[in-house]
Amino acid sequence: MPLTDDIAAGVGNPPSCFCEGALSLPVRGFKEGREFATQDWVADEVPVALEFNGVSHAVMLATPLNLEEFALGFSLSEGVLDAPHELFAVEEERCEMGITLHLQVANRPFARLKERRRTLAGRTGCGLCGTESLEHVARILPASGEGPPWNRKAIGRAMSQFCELQTLQQATGAVHAAAWCSADGKVLWLREDVGRHNALDKLIGALALHGVDASTGFIAVTSRASFEMVQKTATAGVSLLAAVSAPTSFAVATAERARMTLVGFARRQDIVVYCHADRLALDAIHGGGRAL
Repeated sequence: MPLTDDIAAGVGNPPSCFCEGALSLPVRGFKEGREFATQDWVADEVPVALEFNGVSHAVMLATPLNLEEFALGFSLSEGVLDAPHELFAVEEERCEMGITLHLQVANRPFARLKERRRTLAGRTGCGLCGTESLEHVARILPASGEGPPWNRKAIGRAMSQFCELQTLQQATGAVHAAAWCSADGKVLWLREDVGRHNALDKLIGALALHGVDASTGFIAVTSRASFEMVQKTATAGVSLLAAVSAPTSFAVATAERARMTLVGFARRQDIVVYCHADRLALDAIHGGGRAL
């Protein structure tokens, strides 16, 4: 559902008795020299396996929320599917070891998947673990169109909303978020997960499920801008990615190739633009250092 509906349901103030996506565990410790014993929220993390037409493809460590969105977003951002309508159904099966998502997909993408199957078990860091060849790394990405004009102040406005809207982060301090924002910087959709890639996949899946034209807004993330975050954003048709931390050289090269504006160190009104700055109105620039 859109974030506005989530707010009506209580987003913004983590509940004292229940927090979806977290487990309450007993903890002991010291604070300001005084011993304490209490219950604390810990982000829920489980193995989530994805099967396409009965064939195992990937096992991810993820927060067990918004799993249908995750299944669709992963399938689109990884190039398994070309369009949402190629996913016919998602069935969720839970067991003691974790969760299996059984995806029923069209014959054409499934045949293509079998030709280039990869083992991605446990991928949470580099984004390439288990990739079979270099051809699978830098796949052809859609080049971003002109899109709406972006403004530096809109990025700062979006980033300033994260703290209030990250309900699970407020409760656990252990998750990332990815948000889709309007051109003026209003956060309209936000998803959280223990993995930054997973949060972005859930966001992409949510936009696709609800028929949102992702190209009309930009994506902001609470992590670094890794190569794969750039690749997933480009696949979603978004021409601006803003990250709270730095990108890598491979991420910058990928954004250049996709004609995407890539912004790092987006904190308050400070930003660093790594490529395609011509699409961003850098008004009131005060030179020096990293901040623009």
